[in-house]
Amino acid sequence: MAKKDNMKVPAGKQMGPGGKGRFGKPQNVKGTFFRILRYLKGYWFLIALVFLCITINSLSSIAGTYFLMPLINEIFESPTPDMTRFANTLTIMAVMYAISIVANYLQARIGISITSGMLHRVRTDLFSKMQKLPIRFFDTNSNGDLMSRFTNDTDAMRQLVSQSIPNLFSSLLTVVGVFVMMVYLSPVLTIIVVAMLVVMTVFVKTIGGKSAKNFMRQQAEVGRVNGYIEEMITGQKVVKVFNHEQDTIDGFNEINNSWFEANYKANALANILFPILNNLSHINYAITATVGALLSIGGIVDLGTLVSFLTYTRNFSNPIGQISQQITFILSALAGAERIFKIIDETPETDEGYVTLVNAEYNLNGELVESEKRTDMWAWKHPHSDGTTTYTLLKGDVVLDGVTFGYEEGQTVLNNVSLYAKPGQKIAFVGSTGAGKTTITNLLNRFYDVEDGKIRYDGININKIKKADLRRSLAMVLQDTHLFTGTVRDNIRYGRLDATDEQIRKAAKIANAEFFIEHLPDGYDTVITGDGANLSQGQRQLLAIARAAVADPPVLILDEATSSIDTRTEAHIEKGMDTLMSGRTVFVIAHRLSTVRNSDAIMVLEKGEIIERGNHDQLIEQQGKYYQLYTGMFELD
Repeated sequence: MAKKDNMKVPAGKQMGPGGKGRFGKPQNVKGTFFRILRYLKGYWFLIALVFLCITINSLSSIAGTYFLMPLINEIFESPTPDMTRFANTLTIMAVMYAISIVANYLQARIGISITSGMLHRVRTDLFSKMQKLPIRFFDTNSNGDLMSRFTNDTDAMRQLVSQSIPNLFSSLLTVVGVFVMMVYLSPVLTIIVVAMLVVMTVFVKTIGGKSAKNFMRQQAEVGRVNGYIEEMITGQKVVKVFNHEQDTIDGFNEINNSWFEANYKANALANILFPILNNLSHINYAITATVGALLSIGGIVDLGTLVSFLTYTRNFSNPIGQISQQITFILSALAGAERIFKIIDETPETDEGYVTLVNAEYNLNGELVESEKRTDMWAWKHPHSDGTTTYTLLKGDVVLDGVTFGYEEGQTVLNNVSLYAKPGQKIAFVGSTGAGKTTITNLLNRFYDVEDGKIRYDGININKIKKADLRRSLAMVLQDTHLFTGTVRDNIRYGRLDATDEQIRKAAKIANAEFFIEHLPDGYDTVITGDGANLSQGQRQLLAIARAAVADPPVLILDEATSSIDTRTEAHIEKGMDTLMSGRTVFVIAHRLSTVRNSDAIMVLEKGEIIERGNHDQLIEQQGKYYQLYTGMFELD
């Protein structure tokens, strides 16, 4: 989209990916969590299987550890060991651990199916919503930050569902199960373990809380880094032209250092937590083993019970650290999910229009009626409150009546602008940068809606026309050409998806693009990648003109459409452009005044107002602003 006129950044704000932002924990943990659950609708049976597998895995592992007691006692406590009973116990123990392994495998496999399906839904909703958002949204959000929603934030949601929640449930179940078994084996030794657990909990709460904040900040910083990188890669030519490589590096270092700081603090605290807990668990283990040995010597606890209890002690402390870590990851993932849902909850582009564009034909009575087949004749279908429907032939009659508009509240870009364009007329807008030229074309497309005044299209207020139908009746060639990955043929056909190969060739010929296309390696089947990086800027713009030509609209908007074409090429395509513009209402924005000399009317804009209007000869005779601009360019030539 062309850049907007007079768009200002509010005081105290920094636009773009380098802008500072606030980082914090998720605003609505409960609401976000339950909203994620809605995306799991249809997977409840598989989810139940996952939690069943986790339960079997944990209980089998706990049970397997319990069988250490009879094994040890059979060997060391019994005067005459029963090897058959020993073998049976060992077999049961092996089966328990085997069941645990199988359950763990099934949990992972089923989890992949669940998360893949969930993320497919999330990405579909996110991408679909982006197609419905107004242009204003994309003007105020960096591309890299939006891309971060599809990559980092969705990956955080994947980890939440596939790892964090299952691991948290497994850890909680293990802690409860192990605790029950420890109380069963030795209440006295359990008191010692619980006392040490209180100490460990204090460390977890202190360090884990600080780590969680930095993990959430880290997640947000990733978006800033991605945004900056995307912007610099796109503008690499501009960076090099102005020798700003070092400034770019410095800017990247600033936000990269901020990311490093958040990443360092988050992971440093998280990595410190486990060694501390591990050492505390070692101390706990040593104290428990010492007390247990004394109880065993006193005959209070047998050796098998002591060995099983000590194993449970180890299994009890590890899940405590896991619980803390998973809670941190869950909070980070919920913060990422909120960023995704924030976009999904954005107010879509509103469209209260009810007038539609339909195929039309004249019946035997000479009346304009709707046709079920394509007639290449179009009409506005206008239903009225009294139940009647009228049809207005699509001609391209455009009227602006007292239009006032501003991108920011209190800062108008257009002030009481009035003009008309009759079908087949060529209207040119000239004036200094920021005068409001591109803004008028943005309003014609309803990228933005007027604050005051009206715009009528074939006598119909454009607010009554459905946006999709309005834009179908227009074609626009922008100064900044965008080509999609695909063949040359596909990029031209983008203007009209049902266009035949012959119509595509005709459009290319009108735009004078046929010659260079046929000299490409595969002609019309040459694949364009990287926004047309293998083509010159002029060639890309010729394809954009061909795309508009194949659309065959009644209204054509040319926003500096020939700015990247040399004067010799422009002279070659002038007849083709005249053919393209013939019979159409054309709005032209141009700084090269030689391209607007043959316009039916030239509007000279200054500070959002039309200060002069007339054809070329009339404006030259007035010797006003247009005369100054034109003669200044003439002298430069």
